[in-house]
Amino acid sequence: MVALDETRLADLLRRANRGDAAAYADFYRTLLPALRQIAHGVVRTVGGRPSDVEDVVQETMIAIHLKRHTWRESEMVGPWIRAISRYKSVDVMRRRGRHGASVDIDVVTETLAAPTIEDPTARTDLERYVSRLGGKPGAIVKAIGLDGQEIVEVARRMSMSEGAVRVALHRGLRKLAALRTQEAD
Repeated sequence: MVALDETRLADLLRRANRGDAAAYADFYRTLLPALRQIAHGVVRTVGGRPSDVEDVVQETMIAIHLKRHTWRESEMVGPWIRAISRYKSVDVMRRRGRHGASVDIDVVTETLAAPTIEDPTARTDLERYVSRLGGKPGAIVKAIGLDGQEIVEVARRMSMSEGAVRVALHRGLRKLAALRTQEAD
């Protein structure tokens, strides 16, 4: 199992969730090497190719960004990160047509969370921010981040490559973070 600096990552994610953009960037810089190791191990376990690792890393980073508010600060961050990586690994393998890909339920049972009750105003707030993006980045962030569509289906619908959708999503999320920081100041 990959060793994560639990204390540092938890501190950075906690600060990032409170709007600290520098901590957010540092969180990903600190996490990226370990995330690659985790993805490599999981991809190998489910029978993927080495080239699948970066897809898993990108999708895991996007999922962490979109779901970072679900991390419970009283719990360790490592199991939460590993669970997201495992789920994204399986998603990548399924899209590649590896229907035999599976992850033993015992591997993730300790990280399965009880359903959370959503803040009814949260979606409205998010939609307001996303509408300020406009254009393709806004449409992509809305489709993936708010509507829960898969990257592959958004790429197909918008006549873009999956890589181009990931890049646009990443740029859109970066712009959203900047908007959030500007409003907080």
